[in-house]
Amino acid sequence: MYQIKPQIIQVKVVLQGIEPTIWRRLQIPADLFLHDFHKVLQTAMGWENQHLHMFRKGRKMFGQSDDEFVNNPNFLDYTIVRVNDLLRNPGDEMVYQYDMGDDWRHTITFERDVKPDPMEYYPLCTGGERECPPEDCGGPGGYAEMVKAVRDPSNPQHKFFKALFPEGLDPEYFDLEEINDILLEDDYGCLLPFDEEEED
Repeated sequence: MYQIKPQIIQVKVVLQGIEPTIWRRLQIPADLFLHDFHKVLQTAMGWENQHLHMFRKGRKMFGQSDDEFVNNPNFLDYTIVRVNDLLRNPGDEMVYQYDMGDDWRHTITFERDVKPDPMEYYPLCTGGERECPPEDCGGPGGYAEMVKAVRDPSNPQHKFFKALFPEGLDPEYFDLEEINDILLEDDYGCLLPFDEEEED
């Protein structure tokens, strides 16, 4: 984690295809590598790091080195690319794609430069709304149907989803303090992928 960096930028992250909007506002070191920014996004949004992911900027793709992309001239290993290589000026945007099946896409917009606060640790989440959808729920369409079923006792799927989420499904839940506490942990609190957990 970083305590003080020469350049801190503020970005807004919006999950596409969901209404009302699920969003987070983050202040991050501009020179953060994309593979670390992935970890920050997983924690800030509430994902569980179970699926493939990549960043997109125009036709360029940035992600984990994989044989599938070796010969693709538009692909770069994201361990050597920094956030400020892609977001250089306020208004610049890129996309973070998570889970190629459900196809969750997040629009990331560079809002402004921020004067570092010597009393803060970065990355820092400064705002947001609503809880991230559950993993493997079928993308925006599947999530919308899930929420509808949970809220409507007459829906044929109501009992199934109530049993799947015995503690309830609260789309409006958002805990800023909890997010920032987790970001202070190793790897920004990002969970290990399942395959790495199994190797331990």
